[in-house]
Parts: sequence; structure tokens; C-alpha cells
Amino acid sequence: MAYVITQRCCNDASCVSECPVDCIRPTPDQPEFATTEMLYIDPDTCIDCGACVDACPVEAIFSEDDLTASLARYKDINAAYFERHPLESNFDPIVTPARPPKELGTLRVAIVGAGPAACYAADELLRRCDVEVELFDRLPTPWGLVRNGVAPDHPGTKTVSSLFESAFRRETLQYYLNVEVGTHISHEELLRHHHAVLYAVGAAADRRMNVPGEDLPGSHSATEFVNWYNGHPDFADRRFDLSAERAVIVGNGNVALDVARVLTVDPDELAKTDIADHALDALRNSNIREVVVLGRRGPLQAAYTSPEFLALAHLKGVDVIVEDADLELDPASQAALDDPDVEPHLRLKYTLAKEYAAGRRDPANRRIVFRYLGSPTAVTGADKVEGIEFVHNELVEEGGQIVARATDRTESLTAGLVLRSIGYKGEPVADLPFDESRAVVPNEHGRVLGPDGAPQPGVYVSGWIKRGPRGVIGSNRTDSEETVEQLISDFTSGKLNKPQGDRAALKALVAERQPDVVDRAGWKSIDLAEKTAGKSARRPRVKFTTREDLLKAARG
Repeated sequence: MAYVITQRCCNDASCVSECPVDCIRPTPDQPEFATTEMLYIDPDTCIDCGACVDACPVEAIFSEDDLTASLARYKDINAAYFERHPLESNFDPIVTPARPPKELGTLRVAIVGAGPAACYAADELLRRCDVEVELFDRLPTPWGLVRNGVAPDHPGTKTVSSLFESAFRRETLQYYLNVEVGTHISHEELLRHHHAVLYAVGAAADRRMNVPGEDLPGSHSATEFVNWYNGHPDFADRRFDLSAERAVIVGNGNVALDVARVLTVDPDELAKTDIADHALDALRNSNIREVVVLGRRGPLQAAYTSPEFLALAHLKGVDVIVEDADLELDPASQAALDDPDVEPHLRLKYTLAKEYAAGRRDPANRRIVFRYLGSPTAVTGADKVEGIEFVHNELVEEGGQIVARATDRTESLTAGLVLRSIGYKGEPVADLPFDESRAVVPNEHGRVLGPDGAPQPGVYVSGWIKRGPRGVIGSNRTDSEETVEQLISDFTSGKLNKPQGDRAALKALVAERQPDVVDRAGWKSIDLAEKTAGKSARRPRVKFTTREDLLKAARG
């Protein structure tokens, strides 16, 4: 018997170092780790010890004997990875990074942001040295995308926050929530109170389609919709027209699949989750019967991961539709699929698409329809969205890459809601340099670089604002470890300026500027109140969705 990694794998690699027989791949030091969809356990080497199960922060690992019907396929998926990547192990001992000398005293670090990248960085600092960490976020709640981005029907993925809660119990880390850096406190003031400031503010903006009609009522970014149904206080008052029978999502990454599920699954199923009450009420009255997911390239190049695509097969009352014509591959894609060394997840994507194309369809069910090789050219309508026009693409090989090129074939679909889900992008951070072309803060391994290309003393970045919007929650762990390594190295070598103010001075300054700061006790009060309300409703929690309600709960 072996253990199996399944759909909700977050790639944070906590399990890798815990495995006594080194049978989990890819490891963070391997090139393919940066692009892998998930991690895998070699069934022939696993000794059934369960160490990986205890280490997994999102409860993604199961004994093969305990796999449910919806997860059973992962036994073969794990095994297939090692057919392509035979396990080689050298059992090199794990090297524990050196701690700074005690005579240097306590390292003080401000972290701006409280999402996964920020929290992994804080956790690494707390493990590595004698440190005082202040965690700042403009929202009254921590956890960033774990709270406001992960789909409500993926509760297992959200359990990574328990890892952070456990690590942050000590007073060595203090919360400064509902505090906006640049408004309530400046970058320079943070630097005066700390050795270093680390920005992990994510990539909150979204990319636009740049087509006519994009700003019509009924055309939105998927980011808005996700924040709305997750109860983000900045989006609680948004309105989405769900009166038509069809919605179109432009883009086919995992966020697009999240939105498609939320629009089509039975609201009674969503009522068991922590979805915002206002969203649940709207979805109960929704007329949407079909969601079209429009991608610009083919089924092999789709941006969604195979685990998320596979999970759609187990939605109750929802048919997943792929037309046979969309499975015709261009020569380059066909050659890639015919290659015996093709990555297993690419073959699985195409296999799943074929299975959906051959599947039974129930007219009574709602539908998620995948359309490939299409790029929007206009959102149509007079006073609101009434449809979308798109051009059919063909895939051609250019410079060793397969790219989508428009043909002369066009098509239109009627729709009352259009959501663009074509990627996130970072926004400039006050008082920091910004690379407009890449939408990131320029940096070298996390050290922020000034206009002259030299590192700015004491300023660091981690997460999407550092590397761009790619990877999943757990990808931020290795990214944050890299940044923290640079920060500690600079501290040890005396490159960081000593703080001019201590913790008491910082606390007094913030309290003067922002009386409604939410500290650890305030967040615990919010958390308890939401969970208590959820318990009576048989839900994980009932979220407060306005700042007023959140602050009222924080005050107890």
C-alpha cells in the first residue's frame, strides 16, 4: 500500500523533507518544480509511514485504500509521473540554514501583505532567527487569497491558514491589520522602525481584453466576481446580472474553472461552504444554465491544471461539454502528444477532454462548455452585455513556440454576463521602483533593485509582486525562502541599518494614525464570531463582508 497526492496539492513541498525514503517529486531544487501542476509519490518506493500526511498543510495526501471515487484516478496519475521521471535518490542530508550570531541581537522586519507569500516569509523568519515581525495588511483580516481567492467549494485548500495560525501564536509576530502602508504609515517610517521591510502585496489588478464593449454593464473581470462571492469587503456591494441563460468566461485557467463551478453547481451545495451570503442569495435566483469557457489556444495548451479539469467530472447536476471538432490538433500539438516522453499531465488534459466529448448529456443539467482556439473581438450590446464576438484561431509554430494566430472565421454568442479571466498583474508600490513591462518590483532573488541596478538596503519582495502571477499557494514557500535567505545574509553581514524606533514607538505611531487597527486579539474575535455563526448554520464560517461589521466584531 502507498500514499497518494491528490487534487488539492498546494505545492508547498512540506512533505518532501519529511519523507524518510525521499520518494516525493519534484523537489524544490529540481527545474521542473517551478512549473509542475502538483507533487507526486512514487508507489514503488513509498513505505506507508504517513509522515507526508502529517506534513501536508492542505490535507491532500491519502492512503490508496482510502481514495474516494472522485480521487481514485490519482493513484494512476502519481504512478504515471514516475514512468516519465524514474526516481533517483541520493539521500543527501537536509542542510539546516545557519542562524545569525546571537550578538547581532533581534532582527526586526515589517512584512507588507498578509497573504500566503507574506505568511510563508514570516514563518521562515520565525524559524530561522531571533526576530520580531510586524505583519501589515490594509484589510481587517489576514490570509489574502486564501480567504478571498480560493473558491468556497475548495475548503481543503484553505486549511493552509491553520499552518500560519499555529506558527504565529507567539508575540514575536504582531498583526497590524486594517492599516494601509502609504496612507497610515509610510515606507520610510517602516524602514526607520525595522532593519528590513518585505513587500508581499501580490498582483491585485487584472489584465484587460482591450476590445470594444469591454466596459458595458455585465462585463467584468473574474477577479471582481471571485472577490464578490468570497466576501471581500471592497466588493460586497457589486452587482452581477445573472438573469440570462448563458455566461461567457474569457480565459481557461483555474480561476475560470472556479467561476464556472460557482455559476453552475446547485446553490444548496454552496450553502455548505463559506461563500458570502449575498452571493448565495444571488445564485439562488440565477437563470444561468450554461457557462462557456473560451480559450485562445487548444486543449493541450489550456491554462487550467489537469487536477482541476478532472474535478469537473464529479459535479452533481452539471454536464461538461467538449465538441469533437475542438479536439482536432494542429501538427505541432499532435507531434507533442505522440512523443512517448510527453509530460503525463499534458496527455491527461487531452484524455480528459476526449472523455468529456464522449460523455452522456442530460438536458436537465446545467452545462460548462469548453471552446478552444477562440479570441474575443468585441463584447456586444446597446446598454448592457448582450453577447460576445470572437475570432477562430489556428496554432502555428514560431521560434520554437506554439502560438495562436487569428483566421478569417468569426462567431458570436448571446450572453448576459461576460467575465474576463486572462491573468493578474501587479500594481506599482508607493516609494518602490516598478517594472511596467513585467508588472513587478525589479529585484534580484528578492532584493529590490534601484534605478541604478543596485540593491536598495533593507527592502525586499516576495510572491507575485516579485516573480509575476504564476504558481499556486504553495509555490510561495520556496519563493519566500529565497527572499528570506537574502535578508538574513544582509543582516548577518551588517548591510542593514539599525532601527531608530522600537515596537512601542511603532505601536503608538500606528494607533495615532489609524485608531481602527486590528491586532491579534481583534482578528481572533472576528474569526471566532464568524465560526460561531457558521456552526449554527452548519457551515465552516459565515463571513462578515463589510469593514463596519468586521471592525465591530474585532472590538468584541
